[in-house]
Amino acid sequence: MDSRFRVELIAATPNPQQSVYAGMHQDYSEGFVVMERDQWPDETRAGEICIKRLLGGMKGHYGPLEHAQIVLNVGWFPHSVMQQARTHRVGVSFDVQSMRYTGERICRAADGELDLEEVFYLRPVGEYRDRLGKKYTYVNEQRLIDLKICQQAAERYRDLLREGFSEEHARGILPFDYRQHFVVSFSLRAFLHFLDLRSKLDAQQEIRELCDLMWPHLQNWTPEFAAWYEKNRLHKARLAP
Repeated sequence: MDSRFRVELIAATPNPQQSVYAGMHQDYSEGFVVMERDQWPDETRAGEICIKRLLGGMKGHYGPLEHAQIVLNVGWFPHSVMQQARTHRVGVSFDVQSMRYTGERICRAADGELDLEEVFYLRPVGEYRDRLGKKYTYVNEQRLIDLKICQQAAERYRDLLREGFSEEHARGILPFDYRQHFVVSFSLRAFLHFLDLRSKLDAQQEIRELCDLMWPHLQNWTPEFAAWYEKNRLHKARLAP
């Protein structure tokens, strides 16, 4: 995994499993459930009950999971990850560096003030497979050629800006996988669905690595749901809960 990749917690529902429980409980309760709050199960027990009543036996009653929300800051991932993350109906909100307002780092890399790989992503040297399973090798000599192309593109981008070109014009000559930071928010339901889509073993390598970094946040936030998910759905590509 690239050492720069990061996923940090910004905010999250503080009692997510109780929140799911409250939504589920109100579905069939005669009373106003918040008035019964002193009778609610604790966070751990709430998670266990929700797993049994909503998800046990693969029942798939996922609606109440939408009441728990989490916000993450994702850093230094290549643009291709953002392209793939936003594909399909994931029910997720993103705010992403636009490359219309955030190109200064490219100019700094062109001038040698930043490591070129701080702003562009290239896969490490090694053995790979394409989508059809065909093996190939990415060797250091090829990677050095690609780094040189990134350097030339950064210099051209810098020069275009200095000549008065707009950022959205100049960015068109950049390699596709410039690095981007973004903020993303999930409901618990959307989080699990995103993992269904992007942690499967034939997904793009870099987005699987994003899922690997997201995973501990799910475990810390909703441990009972994470344990159930790991046993029943992780890496199995069971889509659209």
